[in-house]
Amino acid sequence: MNSAVNDAGNDFGRPVRVLLADDHVLLRDSFRALIGATEGMVTVGEAGTGGEAVRLAARERPDVVLMDVRMPEMDGIEATRLICGSPETATTRVLILTTFDLDEYVYAALRAGASGFLVKDTTAAHLLEAIRVVASGEALLAPAVTRRLIAEFTRLAAPVQAPARELAGVTGREREVLTLIARGLSNAEIAGSLHLSVGTVKTHIGRLLGKLNARDRAQLVMVAYETGLVAAGHR
Repeated sequence: MNSAVNDAGNDFGRPVRVLLADDHVLLRDSFRALIGATEGMVTVGEAGTGGEAVRLAARERPDVVLMDVRMPEMDGIEATRLICGSPETATTRVLILTTFDLDEYVYAALRAGASGFLVKDTTAAHLLEAIRVVASGEALLAPAVTRRLIAEFTRLAAPVQAPARELAGVTGREREVLTLIARGLSNAEIAGSLHLSVGTVKTHIGRLLGKLNARDRAQLVMVAYETGLVAAGHR
């Protein structure tokens, strides 16, 4: 997580550096103009293919990549996997741009390490807020979006026969928090359910991220299912 960002996710002490990756020039032009007119943000590069996005990300080290899925040479999912998996761009966050919010590619993109997704016809204000949220190191997954992610996991994932990952070192309380995250509860809802403060819930989530080597909340949801802590379809 970028330690230079405060809890609001909008104070780097420098502009948030954004890389645009989309094969539609007109869309890139629109995003570049919007970001250029926004205080505290700057575009550091533009890519028309997935391969170009990977190369530019390694060179420019952006805070956020706005990544289209369907691009020539290499699609956005593979580009996301390479960017998120490289030590050179370990702090770079990827925000997936989709045509539909339940696009079949969204789940695969989050598995590849993306920190969230955004529908292309979103408002300018929502786009800018999404960039700030993802730049802060948070996942762009509101509870309702998390629930849709869970539904997609249920649709795509095979039943867990044996844990794909272990939960070694995770305390009982942290397991409770992880279970509720996987069920789509917000921090406030988790706090109410477990009779904790929101600050304590955030502390538990931070520890879970570290122990499970997860980038963000989206990956915690996946860990909960992949380890069998929560079964697909369980409510």
